[in-house]
Amino acid sequence: MRQLGSWAARVGVGFVRACVVAAVSMLVPAVWAAAVALGIWWGAGNPWSWLAPVVLVSVGTLALSRPVCRMVRFLVARWTATVIPAGYRQAGPVTRMSTGYWWNGFGYERTRRDALMDQKWRVRWSDPANWRDLRFTAVAPLTAGLVAALPPAGVAAAALGLARPEPAARLAALLGLVVAVAGAPYAWRCVEPVAVRFLRPSPAMALADRVDELTAQRADATVAQAAEIRRIERDLHDGAQARLVGLGLSLATAEKLMETNPDQARTLMRDARAAATASLTELRDLVQGINPPVLSDRGLVDAVRALALDSPLETAVSADLRLSLDPPIESAMYFAVAELLTNAVKHARATRARISVTQDDTGLVIDVEDDGRGGAGLRADGGLAGLRRRLAVFDATLEITSPAGGPTRVRMMVPCES
Repeated sequence: MRQLGSWAARVGVGFVRACVVAAVSMLVPAVWAAAVALGIWWGAGNPWSWLAPVVLVSVGTLALSRPVCRMVRFLVARWTATVIPAGYRQAGPVTRMSTGYWWNGFGYERTRRDALMDQKWRVRWSDPANWRDLRFTAVAPLTAGLVAALPPAGVAAAALGLARPEPAARLAALLGLVVAVAGAPYAWRCVEPVAVRFLRPSPAMALADRVDELTAQRADATVAQAAEIRRIERDLHDGAQARLVGLGLSLATAEKLMETNPDQARTLMRDARAAATASLTELRDLVQGINPPVLSDRGLVDAVRALALDSPLETAVSADLRLSLDPPIESAMYFAVAELLTNAVKHARATRARISVTQDDTGLVIDVEDDGRGGAGLRADGGLAGLRRRLAVFDATLEITSPAGGPTRVRMMVPCES
């Protein structure tokens, strides 16, 4: 009985999915059929009987091709867990120049709205993915659409046949019902191979996207490196360097006062010793910010635990002690965890945090969770977006789950080998 119920559920779910696939695949041909019917209805004597269908077919196909392809990708990902990258070109930033005009990567416009509109259509029409979408809308009805239409066509044939008393009609109704029931669990599945074959980006498009991504990552890395060098220079100039200069002056003064005023000389020596200690502390803090010694000596796990001990949050760390990673990856993940803990204290007002460091067959996975107020998100100029760009250099991903009221959970995954 349980097997019968499972089979009936598969038939019902398959029939619904087949109807959805058939409807989505046949949407553009339906526009074509409507255009032809409109031309026939107007008659041959009407001058619009041939022009209007052509316009309707062209506009309808161009307008529906991308929504149809997006819907197919969504259905395939939801039903089969096969993710097909969209591969559409992304518009770049719009910048206001000193002259007051807006530059959108193609030309100058007087207002930001005009610049965005011009950029949108230029990117849309120059995107080679448009030809891929148009090709799919022409191929899908003849492949996935026809196969997926068999179950609903069988049900329609059964309904029409049962409405007539002839034996041939009853036999056709029985055959239609058999086709619908037998094909329902499988008819919709042909949409996956067709979508993967015709909707995925071509190697040239994927290579171009990868080049653009690496170019952006290189620019971000250059900017981050320059900012870090300026920070180190500023810290050295305003901190340790100023203290060392003062230390030299104090020692020179103490040397002159050694014979005439020993007490004041000893006071200057004590102040110089305190300044040397402070300078040493500042230099250690600076080195800690560049490359923590515990990270170089004991690895990522112990460095994260040391970071948790120094954090004002009540932080629990669970980690895989068998981790063995390249130093650049360890450094990037360490500073990413440090930034997330800082955000939890500064912005989320959290009191507790949990860090999990594991490694599986795909790579390194680090989860950072806090009990703060939540609401964290990726903004174009935000710290989390910058963190994602820095991790993207290692092909790492960053996923954020932060509902209002908390908790906030950030998962970082980087592919690597032990």
